[in-house]
Amino acid sequence: MRYLLLIYTEESVDEGLTEAEMGQMMEGYGKFDAELEASGGLRDSARLQPIAAATTVRIREGKTVHTDGPFAETKEALGGYYLIDVENLDAALEWAKKVPSAHLGSIEVRPIWEME
Repeated sequence: MRYLLLIYTEESVDEGLTEAEMGQMMEGYGKFDAELEASGGLRDSARLQPIAAATTVRIREGKTVHTDGPFAETKEALGGYYLIDVENLDAALEWAKKVPSAHLGSIEVRPIWEME
């Protein structure tokens, strides 16, 4: 079953990490990526640019409106994701708790709606 592991952190927390702390975080991600890939469960992953680079599109009353930034004002922003294919939710939750950013923010585990 496919799941998205959505990585949410406060950008200010990420920006506040020292070079050494960021190095440790990236090393952790390297190990996590290698372990997930070796398991055969990794389908895709990406780190997203900061929310300041986002553009939100809305259509209201037939008119398209583009707004710089995210749709909602929140403390935590979506910073990246992993698309995994594992046996069940329990397995997805086990992977989610291994995501290095879990101790700084949160990891949302969302099943993919499989279309037949």
